[in-house]
Amino acid sequence: MEATIYNLTVESESAGERLDRYVARMLPVFSRSYVQHLITGAQITVNGRLVRASHGLCADDMVEVTVPPPQPVALTPESIPLSITYEDADVVVVDKPAGMVVHPAPGHPGGTLVNALLARYPDMQVSGDLRPGIVHRLDAGTSGLLVVARNDAALRDLSDQQRERQMRKIYLAVAEGRFKESEGVIDAPVGRHPSDRLRMAVTPQGRVARTHYRVIEELGAYTLLEVRLETGRTHQIRVHLLHIQRPVLGDPIYGARKGRQNFGLGRQFLHAQQLGFRLPGGEWREFSSPLPDDLQVALSKLRASR
Repeated sequence: MEATIYNLTVESESAGERLDRYVARMLPVFSRSYVQHLITGAQITVNGRLVRASHGLCADDMVEVTVPPPQPVALTPESIPLSITYEDADVVVVDKPAGMVVHPAPGHPGGTLVNALLARYPDMQVSGDLRPGIVHRLDAGTSGLLVVARNDAALRDLSDQQRERQMRKIYLAVAEGRFKESEGVIDAPVGRHPSDRLRMAVTPQGRVARTHYRVIEELGAYTLLEVRLETGRTHQIRVHLLHIQRPVLGDPIYGARKGRQNFGLGRQFLHAQQLGFRLPGGEWREFSSPLPDDLQVALSKLRASR
């Protein structure tokens, strides 16, 4: 199997950005630590030259990223039940339950979606580190649909769609408070919180982030929303709704308020309901996921309390 090569042209808005950070941002399927590993292994060049990870980029620089052929991933396959919405030789659409972490990370070495996928699909051949095939993520406390690549060609195709904002991602959320308008757009940059590194926040130093919302149902002091992501920043929906003072119901990080009812929820009311993308063969497909039982129960309680 041959190496995969990505050719990137630096746009003016990225001038001055570190090489490792830029590549990890443009190719989000690869972690920054893996990108740094590629740089030290002479697999990434800028204008044909080898440079350090901290190298500052200039507009119109040509960045070439060479990803070696897949190697056996140092992960343990685990026989964890999965709800599969769709599968073929290239991709898998998983309906992830709340509480499941997508890939191994500090504090979560196992029991993740990746561990389960490797057990179900032992023939997966995808480059990367501890996130083989992962194109986009859902927070542990968020349920719903995400797509995973089963080979490098599919990973490259889906990553392009993700980067070019061609995927369709629709969520259902319950927000605290009422909305004056029936629909709107939250356009505010999202980045790491300036003082709490475990949180994200709206900050001038953040990356462009846009969230579209539409009111589906008013529930007394709460509102059921359909939310569409135009961009896919970490915790974007949760951070954006907090930014307009309408945090997600039950959110333990961005929305918890003392004395507020949680309607039996043990997590945030956020569900990835619809996912649309182009299969590697060219066909556009859309998938949907029903509201999980815990969110159905909470929604019934909200309707009964208004």
